[in-house]
Amino acid sequence: MEQAKKMNSSPPPAPEKPHDTGKPNRLIREKSPYLLQHARNPVDWYPWGEEAFERARKEDKPIFLSVGYSTCYWCHVMEREVFEDTAIARLMNERLVSIKVDREERPDVDRVYMTAVQAMTGSGGWPMSVFLTPDLVPFLGATYIPPTARYGRPGFTDIVRHISDLWKNDRSKILVSGKQIEEILRKSARSTPAKVEDSALREGFKQIAAGYDPVHGGFGSGMKFPRPVTLDFLFRRYYRRGDSAALDMALATIRKMADGGVYDHIGGGFHRYAVDAGWRVPHFEKMLYDQAQLAVTCLEAYQITHDPLYSSLARDILGYVARDMTGPNGEFYSAEDAESATDPDETGKKEEGAFYLWTKPEIDRILGNEAAPLFNYYFGVEDTGNAPSDPMNVFRGKNILYVAHDAGETVRKFGKQPEEVISILETSRKKLARERVKRARPHLDDKIITAWNGLMISAFARAYQVLHDEEYLRRARRGAEFILENLYDKGSGTLYRRYRDGDARFEGSLQDYAFFVRGLLDLYEASFETIWLRTAISLNNKQSDLFRDSIGGGFFDASGKDPSILVRTKEDYDGAEPTGNSIAAVNLLRLAQLTANEGLRDMAEKTIRAFGSRIRSVPESMPGMLAAYTWSITTPREIIIAGEPGAADTKALLAEVHSHFVPFRSLILADGGSGQEELASYLPFIKEMRTSEGKATAYICQNYACSLPSSDREVVAKLLSPPRRHPE
Repeated sequence: MEQAKKMNSSPPPAPEKPHDTGKPNRLIREKSPYLLQHARNPVDWYPWGEEAFERARKEDKPIFLSVGYSTCYWCHVMEREVFEDTAIARLMNERLVSIKVDREERPDVDRVYMTAVQAMTGSGGWPMSVFLTPDLVPFLGATYIPPTARYGRPGFTDIVRHISDLWKNDRSKILVSGKQIEEILRKSARSTPAKVEDSALREGFKQIAAGYDPVHGGFGSGMKFPRPVTLDFLFRRYYRRGDSAALDMALATIRKMADGGVYDHIGGGFHRYAVDAGWRVPHFEKMLYDQAQLAVTCLEAYQITHDPLYSSLARDILGYVARDMTGPNGEFYSAEDAESATDPDETGKKEEGAFYLWTKPEIDRILGNEAAPLFNYYFGVEDTGNAPSDPMNVFRGKNILYVAHDAGETVRKFGKQPEEVISILETSRKKLARERVKRARPHLDDKIITAWNGLMISAFARAYQVLHDEEYLRRARRGAEFILENLYDKGSGTLYRRYRDGDARFEGSLQDYAFFVRGLLDLYEASFETIWLRTAISLNNKQSDLFRDSIGGGFFDASGKDPSILVRTKEDYDGAEPTGNSIAAVNLLRLAQLTANEGLRDMAEKTIRAFGSRIRSVPESMPGMLAAYTWSITTPREIIIAGEPGAADTKALLAEVHSHFVPFRSLILADGGSGQEELASYLPFIKEMRTSEGKATAYICQNYACSLPSSDREVVAKLLSPPRRHPE
């Protein structure tokens, strides 16, 4: 069950206060910002746990499970309309036992019941609303439920009364339905291993390309989500096969996103998704995992193209995270809300995007007569507002900044030099940024999630490698230190999932281990401090102990220690976040290369095969696993730089290495000291690698057979050129 430990650390900023009125319920004792938002609802909420389960059994009542997260817009709507209504709350308290779960704290609970809701309704999302038997078996599920019937949905009060009547008078219908859903859950949790072949890469690309939007970039014709893991697969396809179509799709998608309203042109960073096909109208929520993954995607785009557009985007994303989503001890916060107060003095009145929207008179006043017309032309600002759609009816007269006319068009329109246009736009953005900070900020979800911090550590480490800014390495290192100091039990070697306000709680999931291990591996290859490699190896071993499926291959999402979790799932869709298994497979391949451990390679290949049936039928659903498979069939480069740490010639060779996109490789520094000795315990062949004639020297190897060592950057560049293209 739930595990917890107290930590001594400076607390993060206070969360948005829960509603001031009303008697607090049990959630007031929780740390989750989402649960605290509901701590003064008139609903008699319980957190997930035995106290609630026991009451449901004792009083013989169904359970209502509500799952969401603190920056979820429709979660806020359902709270205002349903859970703050005293009459509805009275009905719930009389007939149900009600449980609130923060999906970001308990992905194991969320994943089980989301699978059930998708089976029952064909779709899912948050808020997730599920009715359970006292034995925790789901029998009815939905997402947002209005208080009374509308939007083609039945009303919440009608549903509660109907379920309560069935439970008392015709329970068999509920039990039969629950048994059917439980069987679907158990069936979905059973993986069917199958061999993955190269044809899966071809078919996966074909499916991805079929959904590509050649006009707006991205995939699909409706709402647009970033899904960086798809872009990463396309980059790797380009590297291995020289497929220019794959590269063009990925780069065009990044550019279109960066031009759209889904990108914050004033403060940096990307919003969660766009409600339209053209990336114009965002859902204004900002998630840490999006920033981390998209920063890496932009860095890889820069390595491939050397176009400063992509390095600039990466810097802006990382600048936003450093400024607004980083705590005092180097930890990274989870998210910022889509809603914010329209008036700083009336914080209770909130609207979607209020912090980010502008009226034309505002911009004209702030920027003045010379700069405003140019800025307004470039960013599509209009007198009556520019939102092409307004689903919540809050954008009237407001402008969402997007690149309506590029720099070339703006130069021609205003007859200025390109440098002058760029300068005016940059100065204008800074002025608007100074003005915007006076507004009421969106709610910050300041809890620390191990998995997402792992992604962000990876992003800062990779940014240091590619952009050579020491501050990025410092931030990656501090982030890793925070996790190890606050969310890691040194005695048991286990990770916790969530930290907030001095409290680390909830057993780490597969994602927490896999994402953090990836961050540690990237941090090692950025700093060459072997403590990070040792820790990655240790945590990878613990991951195997806790989650490995020794029969079917791969890893379960949760350890199985919590008896309240009905089934041990294996997530098989690389969505906004990649699955734990997709990242774990790549980690295993990297560690196998760094330590010459064939057992780890075998484990990686079994992990890929565990999802073979899924990949065969819908390869597009797992681009992260396709990337892992691509690694497994590609001979990776072993790059060893022999040189003094921090010396100019060592840095020069490393800069050359990092200027190339080489996705399938390991990178080691032979420092001539204790670090090299430690690495030689894994890879004996590097023991004798030394500098040549006192100069830093590169050894480029494959299958542990090396080319002639060289201190010449041009020679190293040639040795790092893309491999011979592989047919499929």
